[in-house]
Amino acid sequence: MNYSILTEHIKTAFQNKFGTYPIVVQSPGRLNFIGEHTDYNDGFVLPAAIDKYMVAAVAGSDSNMCTVLAIDKKEEFKFSPDHLKPESTNSWRNYVLGVVAEIQKTGKSVPPFNLVFGGDIPEGAGLSSSAALENSIVFALNELFDLKLSKHEMMIISQKAEHNFAAVQCGIMDQYASMFGQEDHALFLDCQTLESQPIKIDLEPYQLVLINSNVKHNLAENAYNERRSLCEKASKLLGIPALRDASLEDIEKLKVTLTQDDYLKIQFVVQENLRVLKAVKLLNKNYIAEFGQLLFEAHAGLRDHYKVSCEEIDFLVDLALKDPAVVGARMMGGGFGGCTINLVEKHKVDHFVEETKNAYHTKFNRSCSDYQVMLTNGTQLIE
Repeated sequence: MNYSILTEHIKTAFQNKFGTYPIVVQSPGRLNFIGEHTDYNDGFVLPAAIDKYMVAAVAGSDSNMCTVLAIDKKEEFKFSPDHLKPESTNSWRNYVLGVVAEIQKTGKSVPPFNLVFGGDIPEGAGLSSSAALENSIVFALNELFDLKLSKHEMMIISQKAEHNFAAVQCGIMDQYASMFGQEDHALFLDCQTLESQPIKIDLEPYQLVLINSNVKHNLAENAYNERRSLCEKASKLLGIPALRDASLEDIEKLKVTLTQDDYLKIQFVVQENLRVLKAVKLLNKNYIAEFGQLLFEAHAGLRDHYKVSCEEIDFLVDLALKDPAVVGARMMGGGFGGCTINLVEKHKVDHFVEETKNAYHTKFNRSCSDYQVMLTNGTQLIE
């Protein structure tokens, strides 16, 4: 859906529901070129905001309750801002409740409000629809109630909402990229200092194509938290704050302490950090084909060492690897489903997509989806 049409859709739904004019905020999803599972290790990542959005319309409420309409899900939810606790089921409600609760923890008051939200970021695709939703809500409430929060403070509130209400111990990358994205740029983000450098992305003569496997295996959330715990354990064994500070030579010491499988997971994180640094150098020289090879390398590590891929995703990357029109591909996101990112020769994109969809359907008797995306600006007020 065109984002201007999406914005009008959300705004009209709000006016029909509540009879008032809202503040409207849009917040983008994100992709990550390279640097997977490095963010919670204080490492380096290379994300970018993309032109798929979550849009939130918000205005004050005359009652003592907040009313929220999730328009895509056709679900309505009421709650008091004075009595906040996570819902027992893992649902979109926890993102809303979490943002309000985390704002209040900063000492700011959040009066009752009405909210309508929706978007075109495919859920479960690894494009951070949850971070976009969190950012859109905190940004809208900041505008509505003049909370005087900085974008940096809002981003941290979004992350804490994910931690404390959605029970996902995510790093900062998703919220950061969605909040601070820049058109036609990726963000070379240092997750230790939270400082970033915009990297101009000119992929000519290639097109960025995301293929959504349309699967999301239940392993994802537990596996994410397990791997984060392992990385923290390894850092303590090495006597360092985070794996970002470890070299390949340093982690040799862990071979006698960890199982072979766990050692390879730690090795992947250190190698992935090095790949991000190399990727930035290649992109600054516009060496796109060489950059693409790093994507293939990263996927092999995610599949064989970090073990967060799945059969469907591996099949999609193998197809890309065999296609001479594709110079790079890998799984993207936390793992066990979601999207692959592909760099495809522009004049071969239609053929690549058609062949991929046909082969995927033949293999798994299910459909995959494709998105050709552009890099865009971060969370912002629309009206």
